[in-house]
Formats: sequence, structure tokens, C-alpha cells
Amino acid sequence: MEKIPQLRTVNVTRYITPLREGGSLPALAEADDDFKYVLKFKGAGHGVKALIAELIGGEIARVLNLKMPELVYANLDEAFGRSEADEEIQDLLQGSQGLNLALHFLSGAITFDPVVTVVDAKLASQIVWLDAFITNVDRTFRNTNMLIWHKELWLIDHGASLYFHHSWTNWKNHAQSPFALIKDHVLLPQASLLQETDAIFKEILTDQVLQSIVNLIPEEWLQWEDTEETPEAIREVYFQFLSIRLNHSEIFINEAQNARETLI
Repeated sequence: MEKIPQLRTVNVTRYITPLREGGSLPALAEADDDFKYVLKFKGAGHGVKALIAELIGGEIARVLNLKMPELVYANLDEAFGRSEADEEIQDLLQGSQGLNLALHFLSGAITFDPVVTVVDAKLASQIVWLDAFITNVDRTFRNTNMLIWHKELWLIDHGASLYFHHSWTNWKNHAQSPFALIKDHVLLPQASLLQETDAIFKEILTDQVLQSIVNLIPEEWLQWEDTEETPEAIREVYFQFLSIRLNHSEIFINEAQNARETLI
């Protein structure tokens, strides 16, 4: 039975502290369900497109049974942040009223270190496949974007994925691109089962599943000033991009395998 992704909505009640590791200035925050979240703001650098990439990449990972912190829509009230002393943070909060995106905070998690933790071929191949599929440029030795929590590997931060949407032109060509940056992937040396992974994941990611993930994009994230396309038309481009890319997966699989052969 196919999984149909759904997201909860929480209201942010407390801004705890900025997390200054990334350029988008995410924050640790608390919500009205009493859980803590890593909050990603639509008012940050790449705006709603980073949130869309985070949402699509994270939910594809979840459907593929890779470990991902729960994603939630995080609502920021218009009064939120008025008492914030830091002007940069106050501007960010004021510019992010409405729906944002947040990841469940994994308390006590540590950053994945490839020197310390060996990832088996199956899991490495699954993660490399995912990142080649969604064109995620951000899972390198310099910035692994993975955590160890309860002795298991968790994926975070997919906001740099789907970078075709920053130009929104020639998206069909991008859908069939090999993704040469996979050569820098931190798990590529262990990813010896890409063909086997490809066959399994293509069975899971049906058009219905891809459409249900794309349908999660909130309407207010699709009011783009740089295009006259309707939210429905924008959603359709995301769906078509993913569907076309999946149907031509041999292009990015071959690129990854060729890059891996130069490493081993």
C-alpha cells in the first residue's frame, strides 16, 4: 500500500536561539505541541524555494524509508518576534509571518563523521541515489548534513536540492541532467549497489506518490513574483521534473557509477 505523505501544522510559541551554521539562519524554536524544532524561515536568503526543496527532498527520503526528522508546517503569528533585540533576527521573523517549515529537533544528535562511522553499501547507495535524483549539492565531506542519533543515521537539510528552480528555465533539460556534482558526495565510495537501489526505488516512487508529495507545497509558497505561472502550474512543473528524472534515472546512475570508479 502506497504511503500518502501528510504534515502536521504547529504554531511557534518561543524562539530559542539562532543556529548560525548555515547561511539561511535557521533557529531552534518551540511550538504549541511542546516539542522543539529546527525552524526554517521563508523570509531567509532563498525564500520559499529553499523550503519547497526541503519539503520535497525530505518527504521523498521518508517515503523511501530513510530516516528523516518529522517535517511540520510551522506557523508564525504576525506579532511574533517584536520583542527580539537582534535587528537581523527581528527582520527575519517579521518577513516570515505565516507558514514556514520545521524539522523535529533530535536532542543529543551528533554530526556524522565519515572517519568515525562506516556506512554499509546498501544505505550508502540509497542516500547517494536520493541525492542524485533530487540534485542535492549539499552532502559532502565538508558539510555532510547527516546526524547520528540513537546509533542510527538521520538525514537533514535538503534545502539546496532541486536547484533548477532558482532559474526556472530549461527545467526539462535539468530533469535529464547527469548531476556531475555527485562526485563530491561523502558516501559515494561505499555506494556499490546503485543499480539494485534504482530498481527498488523506482517501484516505490510511483507518479501517485510523487504527485502527493508535490501537493504538500502550501499555496502561499507558490505566489512567486518572478513568474506569471499559477500555483497549479508551478506544482505541475515540480511533478513533471521528478517524473521525467525518475524515468531517465540511468543518466544520473551512470554518472554516479563513473564518478565512483575514479575513487576506488
